[in-house]
Amino acid sequence: MAFRRRTKSYPLFSQEFVIHNHADIGFCLVLCVLIGLMFEVTAKTAFLFILPQYNVSVPTADSETVHYHYGPKDLVTILFYIFITIILHAVVQEYILDKISKRLHLSKVKHSKFNESGQLVIFHLSSVVWCFYVVVTEGYLTNPRSLWEDYPHVYLPFQVKFFYLCQLAYWLHALPELYFQKVRKEEIPRQLQYICLYLVHIAGAYLLNLSRLGLILLLLQYCTEFLFHMARLFYFADENNEKLFNAWAAVFGVTRLFILTLAVLAIGFGLARMENQAFDPEKGNFNTLLCRLCVLLLVCAAQAWLMWRFIHSQLRHWREYWNEQSAKRRGPAAPRLPARLIKRESGYHENGVVKAENGTSPRTKKLKSP
Repeated sequence: MAFRRRTKSYPLFSQEFVIHNHADIGFCLVLCVLIGLMFEVTAKTAFLFILPQYNVSVPTADSETVHYHYGPKDLVTILFYIFITIILHAVVQEYILDKISKRLHLSKVKHSKFNESGQLVIFHLSSVVWCFYVVVTEGYLTNPRSLWEDYPHVYLPFQVKFFYLCQLAYWLHALPELYFQKVRKEEIPRQLQYICLYLVHIAGAYLLNLSRLGLILLLLQYCTEFLFHMARLFYFADENNEKLFNAWAAVFGVTRLFILTLAVLAIGFGLARMENQAFDPEKGNFNTLLCRLCVLLLVCAAQAWLMWRFIHSQLRHWREYWNEQSAKRRGPAAPRLPARLIKRESGYHENGVVKAENGTSPRTKKLKSP
């Protein structure tokens, strides 16, 4: 941030300057938007960045409620919250994670994974609490039929739309963070995989008006991911602490089963029985057989891929564990005892007779008689 102590200065707008000051640059841009709220001429444009757009009044039995739908202006709002996320990322990294990692004295590989898990633990925890609050207040848990009834769910409450915009902003900000954090080249493909998976699923649920089902699936997924990254943090602090990994392994398979069951129930059975089955993008209706099959195929393929990676990693872990156990059972090789030093008589032996060095047999000394 701007009040960060610098020990080295870099040329203006150079690569190192942007990497070390990207949070300060983002803070300046956010500050410009906030200053725009103070003036009547720019206030309307500033609200375009800060607040969700496309609000409509929907009549209810008692009164009217304000709901929202999506449109191109959402990209502007997402861009603003990308800068907000970059600032929060830098604050967490500098004032929490860096101070902890200095005490642990981690290697470069473990340090990179520690930073990744530290950021994701905070994000998943906040997302789980926020998502659970939205799901409970909107009544999606108490009424599972609401996941597919009254489809398409074009009009969203404020908290639902704002949640989706912030989720998209976070995972989009993770792409430039790979550059800003100087992530190792070996780690980039793995991180790109799960970033793209989250973007595709969240954007798909938002654009196809499956926001209610998307909230439940995200809640399940984030709970599992929070447990995994928390287990990694405890492992980095103490390598003998693997109890949370065992708990995560048990929860992981159950979560995959719940996600597949809910997806098939809501899309394969719920939407298939709806009367309104026509492809109408203007009204936000994508309830056709082809669209349902594509969505189910995407969800099932993603869960199968995650399960395959999980089984592969577990087998590798068990193989390493049993190799260590077998090595311990064998025990260390018995040390060789040093050969005893045999004191030999002077000369050498020939046919059992001690010979003198000059080839003559040694004479026995005669004892003198008294």
